[in-house]
Amino acid sequence: MAAVGFLTVSSVITMSAPFFLGRIIDVIYTNPSENYGDSLTQLCAALTCVFLCGRCRQRHSCLPHAVISCQSIVNRLRTSLFSSILRQEVAFFDKTRTGELINRLSSDTALLGRSVTENLSDGLRAVAQASVGVGMMFFVSPSLATFVLSVVPPISVLAVIYGRYLRKLSKATQDSLAEATQLAEERIGNIRTVRAFGKEMVEVEKYTGRVAQLLQLAQKEALARAGFFGAAGLSGNLIVLSVLYKGGLLMGSAHMTVGELSSFLMYAFWVGLSIGGLSSFYSELMKGLGAGGRLWELMERQPRLPFNEGMVLDEKTFQGALEFRNVHFSYPARPEVSVFQDFSLSIPSGSVTALVGPSGSGKSTVVSLLLRLYDPDSGAVSLDGHDIRQLNPVWLRSKIGTVSQEPVLFSCSVAENIAYGADKPSSVTAQQVERAAEVANAAEFIRSFPQGFDTVVGEKGTLLSGGQKQRIAIARALLKNPKILLLDEATSALDAENEHLVQEALERLMEGRTVLVIAHRLSTIKNANFVAVLDQGRICEHGTHEELLLKPNGFYRRLMNKQSFLSYNGAEQFLEPARA
Repeated sequence: MAAVGFLTVSSVITMSAPFFLGRIIDVIYTNPSENYGDSLTQLCAALTCVFLCGRCRQRHSCLPHAVISCQSIVNRLRTSLFSSILRQEVAFFDKTRTGELINRLSSDTALLGRSVTENLSDGLRAVAQASVGVGMMFFVSPSLATFVLSVVPPISVLAVIYGRYLRKLSKATQDSLAEATQLAEERIGNIRTVRAFGKEMVEVEKYTGRVAQLLQLAQKEALARAGFFGAAGLSGNLIVLSVLYKGGLLMGSAHMTVGELSSFLMYAFWVGLSIGGLSSFYSELMKGLGAGGRLWELMERQPRLPFNEGMVLDEKTFQGALEFRNVHFSYPARPEVSVFQDFSLSIPSGSVTALVGPSGSGKSTVVSLLLRLYDPDSGAVSLDGHDIRQLNPVWLRSKIGTVSQEPVLFSCSVAENIAYGADKPSSVTAQQVERAAEVANAAEFIRSFPQGFDTVVGEKGTLLSGGQKQRIAIARALLKNPKILLLDEATSALDAENEHLVQEALERLMEGRTVLVIAHRLSTIKNANFVAVLDQGRICEHGTHEELLLKPNGFYRRLMNKQSFLSYNGAEQFLEPARA
């Protein structure tokens, strides 16, 4: 508010200058032969003070406040938007591209921030100067002001039409920029795949096409701006011409003096400049609002699944027993494809349950439902007899640890990736990280790195081998110390040596926990307390590994016959074909 007050005072002081200049001209013109030195000196001194005060006020009111306000607003926008994005359900990310969200966070927030801060400061100054200028024009000559300002309404109508078009065009430009950003982010993030298939030039052509679309939109915007500012410039010239014409007539009839006409001309000139500033302000504001449209949509979007609300179970009585009851489920992005049909499975507390089945049968979907990344279409998933839809999702996930087939690591140090599993990563000590790495069979290879635990693993852990990433992921889960452990084919992509090391780490990790193992390998399955066989969205068989192998025509035995399973020593084991 202080900046607005300074801006108003500055504009009023600045716009008083033409009035004093007119008085000086009248003193000179009406007293050409008299001694008018005293009057002229007083007026020039007063005008000098006006200029100095106006400049001082303008200097202190504009730049620092505008820059600070811009950065503050952009930071708040980015924080709020990032918070809103992270609170959305996983189905939202299934349909929304990462590059688009990144573009909203970076480009759109900056554009909106500029339009409502630096641009707003310029716009307020233009409004203040135009208002004072018009008021002074009516003060000097009401009849001339009425005649001159008759050109304003047509320009206002043109400005409204132009503003709507520019807002729509700006939104299309930002959407096109988001698509180009998405393409670049995805291809750069998967550069190894692009390089392996030799598709560099193909991707360059795709990106060139997206950028060409941006250029077309920019050309449309340039033509629209040229037309609008041309009309605004023409209106300014017409205002000056109208002042000279009508003012000359008034002077001829002795209704105006030379000084008054000079003051009026200067006010008309200032008003013309202010209208030009308002045109630029209006143009930038419409661009900002066009970019802000998608920001408001994301910031106001309510997640379909709750983020951090619901019931929390008592830690003393918490056991970790899991159960699926008559679950039907389809992914929101593919509602026509049914994944589960009347799926039921019970996982007792403290047990190790292996879930096997052919690819695409829905094994990984079980993990997603347990983590409540999605809700079933019907049926229920329960924890200790409580439907997990009644539980706080943040608390629920804090009690579940996961190790997947391809664990994702962040582009930071090994120690930071391991500490990420703790409730408060910043409070984890180096000794705790090293202890978790020891148990996960990861400490030896970590210490062999030049920087040890401070070694940066690269984007998504690309600088590490599969076995190394798996053991760091296990250390991360160990540090989390979850009651429930979900292993999603954690050893299927490893060689025999790495499998042995990872399997040892997994066995230590599984002690005293409720474990669900999704696996194809015999080394992971054979020691499970219970094996459930999943086929076409249902549990078709269940029992121990030995019990299921005794069924001659069982689905589990047929599934085993189709695959080879590696034991701890790396020897291949094949089952004999089932007899009819």
